[in-house]
Amino acid sequence: MAVSDPSRPEEEGEDTEPLFTDKRRVDPDTGDVRPEAARTVSEGDLTEEDLELLADAERDLVAEYRDRAARAEAELQNFRTRVERDRQANREAVVAEVIRSMLPVMDDLDRAEAHGDLAGGPMELVALKLRASFERYGLTPVGVVGEVFNPSVHEAMVRLPEAGAVGETVADVIEGGYALGERLIRPAKVAVKVPADD
Repeated sequence: MAVSDPSRPEEEGEDTEPLFTDKRRVDPDTGDVRPEAARTVSEGDLTEEDLELLADAERDLVAEYRDRAARAEAELQNFRTRVERDRQANREAVVAEVIRSMLPVMDDLDRAEAHGDLAGGPMELVALKLRASFERYGLTPVGVVGEVFNPSVHEAMVRLPEAGAVGETVADVIEGGYALGERLIRPAKVAVKVPADD
């Protein structure tokens, strides 16, 4: 068995303890900057002009990342606004469609009320509850006798010439119309009083 000589380095392949060099700038035990790492580049290798170029590049880089962050934040805010607007529009469209499907029921209740069939009966309470539910969503009736005829919310079914009539006005509401906020759900079918030709 060969004995290794402590004065000469061990041959390759033999077990040796590895040698580590800690090149960290900050001492992990104390948290202080080590003296050899404290030497800055400005102390030696770079000129004043090089340092100014580095500072300018750093400022440009910071400005670029701030600009990117601001744009990303603006895009996110625009996306949120667009999603919320689309969600609201979708909600309004669904509510309008449900209400539109229930309008024949409202028409039947209006006809029954006009004939006096609802007064004092249990259906009067049902009609009141149904109308209150629709009003909660912003449903408003369109078409009242005596108002000025407006083709954007009224559908003229009959024109009634009348002597002395001034302009076109609603003489009778044949079928009531409804609006949901600014959206017209159904135009009112009306008889229109018009000035008679002499």
